[in-house]
Amino acid sequence: MDQTKEQDEDYGYNLFPDRKKSKYKKGSIGESLFTFNHKCQVMLQFAIETSPYAKLLLGAMKNSGCTVYKDRHFSCEDCDGTVSGGFDATTSQIVLCQNNIHQQAHMNRVVTHELIHAFDHCRAHVDWFNNFKHLACSEIRAANLSGDCSFSNELSRFNFGLKQHHQECVRGRALRSILAVRKVSKEEAEKVVDEVFDSCFNDHTPFGRIPHSKKDAKFAYRDFENRDRYYANL
Repeated sequence: MDQTKEQDEDYGYNLFPDRKKSKYKKGSIGESLFTFNHKCQVMLQFAIETSPYAKLLLGAMKNSGCTVYKDRHFSCEDCDGTVSGGFDATTSQIVLCQNNIHQQAHMNRVVTHELIHAFDHCRAHVDWFNNFKHLACSEIRAANLSGDCSFSNELSRFNFGLKQHHQECVRGRALRSILAVRKVSKEEAEKVVDEVFDSCFNDHTPFGRIPHSKKDAKFAYRDFENRDRYYANL
């Protein structure tokens, strides 16, 4: 890729300044006492142990040959105030914005959203930096399957009552995610989202359905575990 283009297009890394530098050495006493890092680590542990969304995705990644390790593949960092998390494809790390995530429910959604990106990175070999359609597809899937557009979340945002509301929520959130990390016009982003929307919206892997609620996610995780046991006994 042309070096000038790389410098001009930062791929959203400006939103995650700790990707370049850290005030405290990782694991230091200063990090634990004077940042949100400890709280972030506790909420992360709770999410991967109790969220059916996260547990299903972690199991699916393990089955695909991409076992996730908490200390290696998650990083709690300070971020720009506009984002809650991100997936860094260059390091295969999920960034959790410790200064912007303050509730467990929010942590659960962010972990799930970013694990969907990590799952896509594992199974589909997404070209995040050069193929705009790949990025758009993963953002659509993440918005659709993570609970970002659940009825309760949309109700809390005072967004409800529209025809095909879930689809419009997914489209809108995918569009905003793309615009946050790529220097493109809204019209260009909308065009790409429209081109891949139907196929990516209908790709429910590995859930097998759209988990509209935690209850749906529990059923999906139960089905996943049952399939896993079945194939293990063949």
